[in-house]
Amino acid sequence: MTNLGPCSTFLVRHAWLSLRGAVSEELTRHDLSVAQFASLLMLEEKPGLTVADVAREVSTARQSANEMLAGLETAGLVERRPHPSDRRSQQVFLTDAGRQRLTEALPSVQAVEARLSAGFTAEELAVVNAWLHRMTEPAPAGEEISTL
Repeated sequence: MTNLGPCSTFLVRHAWLSLRGAVSEELTRHDLSVAQFASLLMLEEKPGLTVADVAREVSTARQSANEMLAGLETAGLVERRPHPSDRRSQQVFLTDAGRQRLTEALPSVQAVEARLSAGFTAEELAVVNAWLHRMTEPAPAGEEISTL
């Protein structure tokens, strides 16, 4: 890779693609894709997300998120329920089987992250994590930042 200097956008993309490949390989052992794992993780943290919410969180089109969730639903890992205040929406929840699959897969993902971050100090990782969190915060009022 060439020296991109201050162009961290492409370094982050390159890092994501490398990390995603390693994580994807581990997740196949749990019969999950990266997007499915991310969705289970989000639904554990925020039960009742809508399909549109899931699409935004995994940076995909609503139709793609709907198809991915349909696969998780067929596998018995999530269930959809009518939204209590929006007839057009459905909320998505983990099932016990989904929670179990997430519990089984999480250590594999954490092991990949630990392997890839070996050699970094705790302080270095804290700075990287702080920067990544700040970059994913909602845009200031009046400013729109597309995630797609």
